[in-house]
Amino acid sequence: MNEDIKALFEKAESSLSAARLLVGEGYPGFAASRAYYAMFYVAEALLASLEQSYSTHGGVVGAFGREFAKIGKLDAKFHRWLIDGQDIRNVGDYGVGAAVSKEQAVGLIAQAQEFIEAGRNYLQPKERNQR
Repeated sequence: MNEDIKALFEKAESSLSAARLLVGEGYPGFAASRAYYAMFYVAEALLASLEQSYSTHGGVVGAFGREFAKIGKLDAKFHRWLIDGQDIRNVGDYGVGAAVSKEQAVGLIAQAQEFIEAGRNYLQPKERNQR
């Protein structure tokens, strides 16, 4: 795993930790945003392992779907979670009058944890083969 990919996983873990703190303090919208970013950073890391980089969220989400979910490298649920997480994050960050519930945030945090684990598991066999 190169340094950029490691750094993205570290950002994902930090975002997940922040999400847990935020939801515990009563900020579910901001917690959901951090949980989404945890998944987003993992998607970026996985794409970086293919030497791909995108400048927009839509580019990352679309490429992740094409390169990992559609062809079965990872379960398609992760692509769905990334899409849904972005929608929830938009409500949390930009929604006026709409709110993210604590239950939504907690669910997104659980998904982000599983997403991080799946990303690491996907990359670890590749790492062993390169030694």
